[in-house]
Amino acid sequence: MTTEVHAPNDVLRAVRIGLRLSQDDLAKALRRAGDELGEPNDASKRLVQRWEAGVSRAPRPVYARALERVTGRPVESLGFTLPVPVARVHADGKGGHDVDADPEGVAAAGGTSQTAVQAAAVAATENYSGIWLSRYEYYSSGRDETYEGKHYVVVLQHGSRLTGQSLPGASANPDSPLSLDLTLDRNVVTGTWTEQTAREGYYQGARYHGAIQMLIEPTGRRMAGKWIGFGKDFDVNSGPWELLLVETSTSKAALERFSRVPD
Repeated sequence: MTTEVHAPNDVLRAVRIGLRLSQDDLAKALRRAGDELGEPNDASKRLVQRWEAGVSRAPRPVYARALERVTGRPVESLGFTLPVPVARVHADGKGGHDVDADPEGVAAAGGTSQTAVQAAAVAATENYSGIWLSRYEYYSSGRDETYEGKHYVVVLQHGSRLTGQSLPGASANPDSPLSLDLTLDRNVVTGTWTEQTAREGYYQGARYHGAIQMLIEPTGRRMAGKWIGFGKDFDVNSGPWELLLVETSTSKAALERFSRVPD
Protein backbone atom coordinates (compact mmCIF):
# COMPACT_ATOMS: atom_id res chain seq x y z
CA MET A 1 0.00 0.00 0.00
CA THR A 2 1.35 3.41 -1.02
CA THR A 3 1.49 6.03 1.72
CA GLU A 4 0.38 9.46 0.52
CA VAL A 5 3.04 12.10 1.06
CA HIS A 6 1.96 15.72 1.27
CA ALA A 7 4.19 18.45 -0.14
CA PRO A 8 4.37 21.25 2.46
CA ASN A 9 3.30 24.77 1.51
CA ASP A 10 6.61 26.53 2.09
CA VAL A 11 5.39 29.69 0.36
CA LEU A 12 2.60 30.28 2.87
CA ARG A 13 4.96 29.51 5.73
CA ALA A 14 7.54 31.98 4.40
CA VAL A 15 4.91 34.69 4.01
CA ARG A 16 3.65 34.08 7.56
CA ILE A 17 7.15 34.21 9.01
CA GLY A 18 7.89 37.31 6.95
CA LEU A 19 4.88 38.99 8.56
CA ARG A 20 6.26 37.98 11.98
CA LEU A 21 3.17 35.95 12.80
CA SER A 22 2.95 32.63 14.62
CA GLN A 23 0.46 30.09 13.31
CA ASP A 24 -1.92 31.12 16.09
CA ASP A 25 -1.37 34.82 15.27
CA LEU A 26 -2.27 34.19 11.63
CA ALA A 27 -5.44 32.35 12.61
CA LYS A 28 -6.48 35.27 14.83
CA ALA A 29 -5.70 37.75 12.04
CA LEU A 30 -7.83 35.71 9.62
CA ARG A 31 -10.76 35.75 12.03
CA ARG A 32 -10.44 39.54 12.43
CA ALA A 33 -10.25 39.96 8.65
CA GLY A 34 -13.37 37.83 8.24
CA ASP A 35 -15.26 40.06 10.66
CA GLU A 36 -14.06 43.18 8.84
CA LEU A 37 -15.19 41.71 5.50
CA GLY A 38 -18.57 40.74 6.92
CA GLU A 39 -17.69 37.06 6.41
CA PRO A 40 -16.95 35.54 9.84
CA ASN A 41 -14.76 32.44 9.72
CA ASP A 42 -13.48 29.83 12.15
CA ALA A 43 -9.77 29.99 11.27
CA SER A 44 -7.68 28.11 13.82
CA LYS A 45 -4.06 27.29 14.44
CA ARG A 46 -4.87 23.71 13.39
CA LEU A 47 -6.19 24.92 10.02
CA VAL A 48 -3.02 26.96 9.40
CA GLN A 49 -0.95 23.89 10.29
CA ARG A 50 -2.92 21.79 7.77
CA TRP A 51 -2.33 24.38 5.06
CA GLU A 52 1.39 24.63 5.75
CA ALA A 53 1.78 20.84 5.97
CA GLY A 54 0.06 20.47 2.58
CA VAL A 55 -2.77 18.37 4.03
CA SER A 56 -5.30 20.97 2.84
CA ARG A 57 -4.11 22.14 -0.56
CA ALA A 58 -6.46 25.12 -1.00
CA PRO A 59 -8.59 27.31 1.24
CA ARG A 60 -12.33 27.70 0.92
CA PRO A 61 -13.36 31.08 -0.61
CA VAL A 62 -14.15 32.68 2.77
CA TYR A 63 -10.62 31.86 3.95
CA ALA A 64 -9.06 32.84 0.61
CA ARG A 65 -10.50 36.36 0.89
CA ALA A 66 -9.32 36.66 4.49
CA LEU A 67 -5.83 35.46 3.50
CA GLU A 68 -5.62 38.08 0.78
CA ARG A 69 -6.62 40.80 3.24
CA VAL A 70 -4.10 39.74 5.89
CA THR A 71 -1.12 39.08 3.57
CA GLY A 72 -1.82 41.70 0.92
CA ARG A 73 -1.15 39.05 -1.75
CA PRO A 74 -3.45 37.22 -4.17
CA VAL A 75 -4.27 33.74 -2.90
CA GLU A 76 -2.78 32.11 -6.01
CA SER A 77 0.63 33.48 -4.97
CA LEU A 78 0.48 31.82 -1.53
CA GLY A 79 1.53 28.34 -2.63
CA PHE A 80 -1.92 26.75 -2.77
CA THR A 81 -3.21 24.32 -5.38
CA LEU A 82 -6.45 25.97 -6.42
CA PRO A 83 -9.40 23.60 -6.80
CA VAL A 84 -10.20 22.46 -10.33
CA PRO A 85 -13.67 21.10 -11.08
CA VAL A 86 -13.51 17.48 -12.21
CA ALA A 87 -16.11 16.30 -14.70
CA ARG A 88 -17.26 12.69 -14.50
CA VAL A 89 -19.54 10.77 -16.82
CA HIS A 90 -22.66 9.15 -15.36
CA ALA A 91 -22.44 5.41 -14.93
CA ASP A 92 -25.63 5.01 -16.99
CA GLY A 93 -23.70 6.05 -20.07
CA LYS A 94 -26.05 8.92 -20.94
CA GLY A 95 -23.17 11.30 -21.25
CA GLY A 96 -24.26 13.74 -18.55
CA HIS A 97 -21.61 15.32 -16.36
CA ASP A 98 -21.41 16.17 -12.69
CA VAL A 99 -18.80 18.57 -11.39
CA ASP A 100 -16.97 17.63 -8.24
CA ALA A 101 -14.66 19.93 -6.31
CA ASP A 102 -13.01 19.32 -2.97
CA PRO A 103 -13.81 22.40 -0.85
CA GLU A 104 -10.36 22.33 0.65
CA GLY A 105 -8.70 21.69 -2.73
CA VAL A 106 -7.61 18.73 -4.83
CA ALA A 107 -4.27 17.03 -5.13
CA ALA A 108 -2.31 17.00 -8.35
CA ALA A 109 -3.65 14.67 -11.01
CA GLY A 110 -2.89 11.07 -10.17
CA GLY A 111 -1.77 11.92 -6.64
CA THR A 112 1.80 12.19 -5.44
CA SER A 113 3.81 9.04 -4.93
CA GLN A 114 6.28 8.75 -2.10
CA THR A 115 9.05 7.93 -4.57
CA ALA A 116 8.38 11.04 -6.66
CA VAL A 117 8.41 13.30 -3.63
CA GLN A 118 11.61 11.76 -2.33
CA ALA A 119 13.26 12.15 -5.72
CA ALA A 120 12.17 15.78 -5.98
CA ALA A 121 13.33 16.66 -2.47
CA VAL A 122 16.85 15.30 -2.35
CA ALA A 123 18.33 16.60 0.85
CA ALA A 124 20.97 19.26 0.37
CA THR A 125 24.27 19.12 2.21
CA GLU A 126 23.82 22.67 3.53
CA ASN A 127 20.89 24.53 5.02
CA TYR A 128 20.41 27.94 3.47
CA SER A 129 17.47 29.06 5.59
CA GLY A 130 17.94 32.54 7.01
CA ILE A 131 17.69 36.21 6.13
CA TRP A 132 19.45 37.29 2.94
CA LEU A 133 20.08 40.66 1.35
CA SER A 134 18.83 40.48 -2.24
CA ARG A 135 20.42 42.88 -4.76
CA TYR A 136 19.84 43.09 -8.48
CA GLU A 137 20.46 45.64 -11.22
CA TYR A 138 18.06 46.65 -13.99
CA TYR A 139 18.07 49.19 -16.79
CA SER A 140 15.13 51.60 -17.12
CA SER A 141 14.71 52.56 -20.76
CA GLY A 142 12.24 55.30 -19.84
CA ARG A 143 14.80 57.00 -17.60
CA ASP A 144 17.92 55.84 -19.45
CA GLU A 145 19.52 54.80 -16.16
CA THR A 146 20.63 51.61 -14.41
CA TYR A 147 19.08 51.07 -10.98
CA GLU A 148 19.57 48.68 -8.08
CA GLY A 149 16.74 46.82 -6.35
CA LYS A 150 17.37 45.73 -2.76
CA HIS A 151 15.27 43.67 -0.33
CA TYR A 152 15.83 41.76 2.87
CA VAL A 153 14.39 38.32 2.15
CA VAL A 154 13.57 35.44 4.48
CA VAL A 155 14.59 32.16 2.82
CA LEU A 156 13.24 28.79 3.98
CA GLN A 157 14.66 25.48 2.80
CA HIS A 158 12.76 22.23 2.45
CA GLY A 159 14.92 19.52 0.91
CA SER A 160 16.14 20.90 -2.41
CA ARG A 161 13.60 23.73 -2.53
CA LEU A 162 14.28 27.30 -1.40
CA THR A 163 11.36 29.69 -0.91
CA GLY A 164 12.04 33.38 -0.41
CA GLN A 165 9.75 36.26 0.58
CA SER A 166 10.76 39.86 1.21
CA LEU A 167 10.14 41.19 4.71
CA PRO A 168 7.58 43.99 5.20
CA GLY A 169 9.21 47.41 4.96
CA ALA A 170 12.49 45.82 3.83
CA SER A 171 12.65 47.12 0.26
CA ALA A 172 14.60 50.04 -1.18
CA ASN A 173 11.42 50.69 -3.19
CA PRO A 174 8.52 50.90 -0.68
CA ASP A 175 5.71 48.38 -1.00
CA SER A 176 7.43 46.25 -3.67
CA PRO A 177 7.19 42.67 -2.30
CA LEU A 178 9.55 40.14 -3.86
CA SER A 179 9.04 36.36 -4.07
CA LEU A 180 11.60 33.67 -4.99
CA ASP A 181 10.88 30.01 -5.80
CA LEU A 182 14.18 28.18 -6.26
CA THR A 183 15.52 24.66 -6.66
CA LEU A 184 18.93 23.65 -5.33
CA ASP A 185 21.23 21.28 -7.25
CA ARG A 186 24.56 21.07 -5.42
CA ASN A 187 25.96 24.61 -5.80
CA VAL A 188 23.51 25.71 -8.53
CA VAL A 189 20.26 27.52 -7.72
CA THR A 190 17.62 27.84 -10.44
CA GLY A 191 14.07 29.15 -10.31
CA THR A 192 11.71 32.07 -10.72
CA TRP A 193 11.20 35.52 -9.23
CA THR A 194 8.16 37.78 -8.95
CA GLU A 195 7.98 41.42 -7.86
CA GLN A 196 4.87 43.53 -7.38
CA THR A 197 5.90 47.17 -7.80
CA ALA A 198 4.48 49.95 -5.66
CA ARG A 199 1.27 51.57 -6.91
CA GLU A 200 2.67 55.03 -6.17
CA GLY A 201 6.05 54.25 -7.74
CA TYR A 202 7.43 54.76 -11.23
CA TYR A 203 6.01 51.46 -12.51
CA GLN A 204 2.56 52.12 -10.99
CA GLY A 205 1.89 48.70 -9.50
CA ALA A 206 3.03 46.61 -12.48
CA ARG A 207 3.83 42.96 -11.70
CA TYR A 208 7.07 41.62 -13.13
CA HIS A 209 8.37 38.05 -13.13
CA GLY A 210 11.04 35.95 -14.76
CA ALA A 211 13.76 33.35 -14.28
CA ILE A 212 16.93 33.37 -12.22
CA GLN A 213 20.03 31.20 -11.94
CA MET A 214 22.84 31.63 -9.43
CA LEU A 215 25.94 29.83 -8.19
CA ILE A 216 26.56 29.42 -4.46
CA GLU A 217 30.04 30.35 -3.31
CA PRO A 218 31.98 27.73 -1.28
CA THR A 219 31.41 29.73 1.92
CA GLY A 220 27.65 29.26 1.50
CA ARG A 221 27.11 32.93 2.34
CA ARG A 222 26.70 34.36 -1.15
CA MET A 223 24.78 33.38 -4.28
CA ALA A 224 25.47 35.27 -7.50
CA GLY A 225 24.17 34.99 -11.03
CA LYS A 226 21.73 36.48 -13.52
CA TRP A 227 18.03 37.22 -13.82
CA ILE A 228 16.01 37.28 -17.01
CA GLY A 229 12.60 38.86 -17.57
CA PHE A 230 10.39 40.65 -20.06
CA GLY A 231 10.18 44.39 -20.67
CA LYS A 232 7.31 46.64 -21.67
CA ASP A 233 8.31 46.72 -25.35
CA PHE A 234 8.16 42.95 -25.93
CA ASP A 235 11.87 42.64 -25.22
CA VAL A 236 13.69 40.30 -22.86
CA ASN A 237 16.02 41.87 -20.33
CA SER A 238 18.65 40.49 -17.97
CA GLY A 239 21.06 41.63 -15.33
CA PRO A 240 23.15 40.60 -12.31
CA TRP A 241 21.54 39.31 -9.09
CA GLU A 242 23.09 38.27 -5.81
CA LEU A 243 21.96 37.11 -2.38
CA LEU A 244 24.13 37.78 0.68
CA LEU A 245 23.49 35.92 3.94
CA VAL A 246 23.08 38.40 6.81
CA GLU A 247 21.41 36.25 9.50
CA THR A 248 21.02 32.49 9.91
CA SER A 249 18.16 32.83 12.39
CA THR A 250 14.53 33.29 11.34
CA SER A 251 13.35 34.10 14.86
CA LYS A 252 10.82 36.85 15.44
CA ALA A 253 13.54 39.11 16.85
CA ALA A 254 15.74 38.59 13.77
CA LEU A 255 12.83 39.27 11.41
CA GLU A 256 12.01 42.48 13.26
CA ARG A 257 15.65 43.61 13.01
CA PHE A 258 15.62 43.30 9.23
CA SER A 259 12.11 44.62 8.53
CA ARG A 260 13.67 47.87 7.34
CA VAL A 261 15.04 49.43 4.20
CA PRO A 262 18.50 47.97 3.37
CA ASP A 263 21.47 50.30 3.87
